[in-house]
Amino acid sequence: MADAADLDATLDPALREFIAITEIDDGWRFADALFRRKYAHPAPRYPHHLGLFYRDADGRYELAHFLHFLPAREMALIGGACTDGDVVRRMSDAQRAAVHASGGLMLQATRYGLAKFGAHKDAIFGHCGDARSFGVLMRAGFQPVDHPHLVVYWPRLLPEQRRQQLIDEADALGAF
Repeated sequence: MADAADLDATLDPALREFIAITEIDDGWRFADALFRRKYAHPAPRYPHHLGLFYRDADGRYELAHFLHFLPAREMALIGGACTDGDVVRRMSDAQRAAVHASGGLMLQATRYGLAKFGAHKDAIFGHCGDARSFGVLMRAGFQPVDHPHLVVYWPRLLPEQRRQQLIDEADALGAF
């Protein structure tokens, strides 16, 4: 796992005054209402949950974005990205502009997750059917593969045969 300084460095400095990012034990408890609103499905109850929390002018924290990383043997699966638009609308104009300039909350969460979990995985896969999410994942270093909706991030160099084996395993999972 990355050390705290490496993880801190993944968050855009312009956001540090009002955004906190962390892995959350039992994160589904924080994200369930948002996840149900976005996906009409309960939030996943298995590890690993990442939350970006907005600190308002009164010092209260609210979940602004959720992202999930699921370990699966030598790979991880990324999914469930959702931003709470109500929380974003409560941000000041300057804060929203900083979030936009940083590439958005999903990009911040994805970079954090890649730094946190990538070192111990051969690949991190996403199953992406949304154009905006696809664009964010490409900015984070993911690559499309020759399977509909499947994208991959390679934390390390692997022989082509091993890459193809992992791609086939991820594709066999279907949507995740």
